[in-house]
Amino acid sequence: MTYQEKSIAVSLVSHLLIVVYYLVNLFQMQQAGGLVSTKVFSLWAIVIVSTIIVNIIGNILTNILLSIVHAIKTRSEHVEKFIEDERDNLIGLKGSKVSYIAFSIGVLIAMLSFAFGQPPLVMFSLLILSSILGEIIGDISQLYLYQKGF
Repeated sequence: MTYQEKSIAVSLVSHLLIVVYYLVNLFQMQQAGGLVSTKVFSLWAIVIVSTIIVNIIGNILTNILLSIVHAIKTRSEHVEKFIEDERDNLIGLKGSKVSYIAFSIGVLIAMLSFAFGQPPLVMFSLLILSSILGEIIGDISQLYLYQKGF
């Protein structure tokens, strides 16, 4: 795996863990009698902040670990350069396109749920869910393009 693939894999795993946490808490709230605005708002804050922090820390730790592994393998103090070329940029753009399309479909579903009489908390919860799912789908498409050899 290249550096970019490993970075995307770390991002994918962190997004998957966060979406599982989010869905488990939403279902628990629903089972306990419905969505309560204070609990939902605190869950949103936790999910949004944890997404940012976990991705930053995960990428930093990945860079450190990859540098250590490279130094052990090569037995040199030469720092490995993680360079992105045009192929990496194109794969990133295609992944972003897929992510935006998935997020747009999620926004449409969220708006339709509100139009069909669901409470606003459901709509906003679907918006948060669709943003995380859009990132997951974008990460998966980028990994697929790297494996395909785009």
